[in-house]
Amino acid sequence: MIRILLVDDHPSVGEGTKTMIEQDSDMKVTVALSALEALDKVHSETFDIILCDLNMPGISGLELTKRLIQIDPERKVIIYSGYEIGTHFNLLVESGVSGFISKTASRDQLHNSIRCALRGEAVIPIPLLKQLRRHEVAISRSELSIEDVSINEKEMTILHEVAAGVSNKELAAMLHVSQRNVEYQLTKIFEKLNVRSRSEAIREAKRLGLISMEQY
Repeated sequence: MIRILLVDDHPSVGEGTKTMIEQDSDMKVTVALSALEALDKVHSETFDIILCDLNMPGISGLELTKRLIQIDPERKVIIYSGYEIGTHFNLLVESGVSGFISKTASRDQLHNSIRCALRGEAVIPIPLLKQLRRHEVAISRSELSIEDVSINEKEMTILHEVAAGVSNKELAAMLHVSQRNVEYQLTKIFEKLNVRSRSEAIREAKRLGLISMEQY
């Protein structure tokens, strides 16, 4: 029996995916609705592989992956996400993930990906490989100019608040949106600025003159 821990903060997604995976009688899925619940479960139960959503409130999928693999370097973790992961790819690989599965994947793709990871084979969808190839030849950050960046008014607001040290939770309350929406908006900003973190985004926004050097 292949024991799988599925970490997703949306109960309906978790239960739907569990039902789909368990159509293979050799697979048993336990669902955790948060990173903290997942950390509790791995201390009390043994799992062969973990499917982890990337964008979750509180502890993100990236941070959870790091913690899980720090606890057990041999642990198999697959990122199971409906969001673009190109901007997080290097960080995720460095954290030790075994692969990536889109939430649009079919039942057979899920089953095959899980079995590939258990055999020690990397699981990377072809569209992501193509996306990474484009990034490889993309304009470098040092060559990026203000003309290359298309930041809308909402994104400018988020950039200014990020530079002021406002957290994702505070931003969500300020903008009257979910924290997940804020994380999605930040991911889009990171892609446009060709950066991977808040601090890099602030530095690049200052360099491009999107925010004032003196203001922050």
